[in-house]
Amino acid sequence: MSRKPSPRGAWEWQRTARTRLGMLDAARAVFAERGFAEAGIADVVRRAGCSVGSLYHHFGGKTELFLALWEDHQRAHEEAAASGVAEARRAGVADPVELFIAGARAYLRGAWERRDLTRLFMDGDAPPGFELIRRTRGREWVRQNSVLLGADDTPLDRLTTAVLTAAIAEAAREVAVCETGAEAEAVIDASITLIRRLAGR
Repeated sequence: MSRKPSPRGAWEWQRTARTRLGMLDAARAVFAERGFAEAGIADVVRRAGCSVGSLYHHFGGKTELFLALWEDHQRAHEEAAASGVAEARRAGVADPVELFIAGARAYLRGAWERRDLTRLFMDGDAPPGFELIRRTRGREWVRQNSVLLGADDTPLDRLTTAVLTAAIAEAAREVAVCETGAEAEAVIDASITLIRRLAGR
């Protein structure tokens, strides 16, 4: 027979989740202001209002904090893109390129909403080994886009999918440095126009 979690256990889990979220929020602010190399654990701890021991207990150190932010950022991108594609499908869109564009638009809007993180993860100031992690995730992103586009396993189709994916990544960089939401939307619209041209539309 399974037992329900005790109210105390649920409360402790919520407190732990809040503590972890507070540390991530503090790390996000510190990394955005100072970059990874110049940021210190003491800065994060001070901003989060926690102890050094608590931070190491939850994350293990500065690199792990950075990678946890990266994973959260990537998850948000993936969820936004998937939601954009699903919404387009519900609206009756069946063309693979148009579905790809719906996902790209949602992805790029997320790049604007989380522009501090977009800039952080694209500027090269990262822990050792991060570039390999990013490249590996990039290859998986190309594979997913290939499935969405219904691309064949030919050199031309593989290259086309890689170029379209790279175009979104570069557009995200441009969106993240915009000064206003209106400017970001204009860049997103231009990016969609470029994607259509690259896709032969």
